Amino acid sequence: METCFDFSRCRGEFKVYVYPLGDDGGEVSGGRPPSPAYQKVLDVILESRYYTPDPDRACLFVLSIDTLDRDNLSGDYVRNVPSRLQRLRLWNNGRNHVLFNLYSGTWPDYAEDDLGFDTGEAILAKASMSVSTFRPGFDISIPLFHRNHPERGGEPGAVITNNFPASKKYLLAFKGKRYVHGIGSETRNSLYHLHNERDIVLVTTCKHGKSWKDLKDERCDDDNTEFDRLGHFVFWVLLRLILVQFNILLGENIFKILLVQLSLTAYLQY
Repeated sequence: METCFDFSRCRGEFKVYVYPLGDDGGEVSGGRPPSPAYQKVLDVILESRYYTPDPDRACLFVLSIDTLDRDNLSGDYVRNVPSRLQRLRLWNNGRNHVLFNLYSGTWPDYAEDDLGFDTGEAILAKASMSVSTFRPGFDISIPLFHRNHPERGGEPGAVITNNFPASKKYLLAFKGKRYVHGIGSETRNSLYHLHNERDIVLVTTCKHGKSWKDLKDERCDDDNTEFDRLGHFVFWVLLRLILVQFNILLGENIFKILLVQLSLTAYLQY
């Protein structure tokens, strides 16, 4: 940590500098605005008490270049990131920078280290990191949030107790794509062992990508049939679970939680 982070920048107030959009020095995502999800991250920092427009006062630096989605098949994928990073006067090989990422790599492997650029000495705030790539005391594990996640919460939730174990019929429910091969396939291909249609309902489909028929295995036809049969049922089970969790978290701001996590990490390491 001490070899790739300048702690002297964090001796005073904890401040975060966000690279400006539309800067003539090339500090912009190639003339395109950030995705709505990344703009929410930037907005929360810009509107917080941690933000400073003065890079000389900053402990951490956050890019205006959108690095959330590094799947080159995605419409939010930003190209030529390496050359754009080199044009940033303050980049300094990523020292004291925080890079946010939710998706990396592309179909079928989705390699978690395939960001398409060298992160240098930057801190990686990333979703779904494995223990083999996570650097304890340096990187930050963040939740995978939906692109439509609200930037701000509403009224406080009405839940007054959080009983465990919960007195409900269904212990576990999952509905999704199975990924016949590639990263994540080994886990999802084993879900049918747990599916009992009583208190555990797990349905998957092989219909993913254009060549799924060429790659399907002996279970695909049965899984697809079960997925279609129970798909709407699982949806309503999941909806009930989501509403309960949403009621608990209502009013909380996931992006502010991320920002607080960044500040605590910097101070604890210092």
